[in-house]
Amino acid sequence: MAFVEVDPKELVEAPFKLFDNEWALLTAGPCDKCNTMTVSWGAAGTLWGGPSVTAYVRQTRYTKEFMDSNDTFTLSFFGGECKKALALCGKVSGRDCDKIAESGLTVADFDGVAAFEEARLVLKCSKKFAQLLAPESFVDKIILDKCYGDKDYHTMYIGLIDKAYVKA
Repeated sequence: MAFVEVDPKELVEAPFKLFDNEWALLTAGPCDKCNTMTVSWGAAGTLWGGPSVTAYVRQTRYTKEFMDSNDTFTLSFFGGECKKALALCGKVSGRDCDKIAESGLTVADFDGVAAFEEARLVLKCSKKFAQLLAPESFVDKIILDKCYGDKDYHTMYIGLIDKAYVKA
């Protein structure tokens, strides 16, 4: 595994491109007991005195159990070369199969949390906040019909970025 730790504040990335175009794998748990899922909704910025990320997980996702039972998580960004593996990790559930093995990706330990050797950027985060998005909190009710017709609301997780690793 050839990664170099960098100061998260020194990263030069376009967060809209990272989440919307490249996607990422959100992973919680250690290498021997982790789960991952593809995310394309998220945010990066500064909150509570440090660099932070926000990720969203629906109630029905198996990864939510791992997010709720662990204090840390990673976001692994790959670029375009792993889209097929990320599409698989977004479609199938770790409850039903070993989707990490099926994806062909390699789990690696990043300071006690699982991430992926094939990533170009890994953010290791400490979970600081989790809240279920409540229908009554939406100002624009059109979003409820458009994104939550099935009532499977997301939990919003905010994590402070403890470490950032870039492929060497």
